Amino acid sequence: MPEGDVLRLTAERLDAALRGVPLVRAELRWPSAAGVDLVGATLRESVAYGKHLLLRFDDGRTVHAHQRMEGYWRVHRTGTPAASGRSAAVRAVLATERWTCLGWHLGMLDVLRTRDEPRLLGHLGPDVLADDFPERLDEAAARLAADPRRPLCAALLDQRTVAGLGTIWTAESLFAQRLWPWLPAGDLPEDGRRALLLAARRLIGRSVLVGRRSGLGSVEPAVHGRHHKPCRRCGTPIALGSTAGPGVRPDAGERAIYWCPVCQAGPAA
Repeated sequence: MPEGDVLRLTAERLDAALRGVPLVRAELRWPSAAGVDLVGATLRESVAYGKHLLLRFDDGRTVHAHQRMEGYWRVHRTGTPAASGRSAAVRAVLATERWTCLGWHLGMLDVLRTRDEPRLLGHLGPDVLADDFPERLDEAAARLAADPRRPLCAALLDQRTVAGLGTIWTAESLFAQRLWPWLPAGDLPEDGRRALLLAARRLIGRSVLVGRRSGLGSVEPAVHGRHHKPCRRCGTPIALGSTAGPGVRPDAGERAIYWCPVCQAGPAA
């Protein structure tokens, strides 16, 4: 599933393509939004909150999209074959006279009043990439330990803790802080929780900076996706577990967690 860095870059690219110019084509191919007419509306801003994309228009409406596992957006010059959007996998077409934005394989799409956005996003924790995250750091640290027995990896992946982290940046943040992923969140002191969250912000923020220079590519991970490959610190083969435990393989109900058994040794080590 795309994480907060990808959503931030996507929002920036849609903003650059559509902002300030009236839409000449708008197709929302989703049952609850199929009858919505946005032609003539002008995008005020495109923003991301965690893994949610919000396209705010000048008529007081917001197009809300969530990409789920497979979704993505592409921008093409209007009038080119690539901008036709004829595929059944295209769930949204938003176009100005110059640029056309296509939402492929979206997992959620709806339209709401901009002023109602808090009802949609109010259950989420602070956005780790938001400008105000440092001011909300204490809140995020408290949310991280809301269930003190919950493993750190599971707590970080819960969007009610902080919004925007997925399996990649959860694993990378825990590795950066040399933390065993299954340490109960309540066992990590408050200053440790704050440091972990700031590490997550630093790493995902660096990915955004890299993406701005080179497209949607991310920085090379230290542990995520590197099962059996040597740890970049100590050379130990990277292990694969899940949110259920270090020895539990990920399945449909559990998320994959990559980690170094030496650098992130647990209590049994």
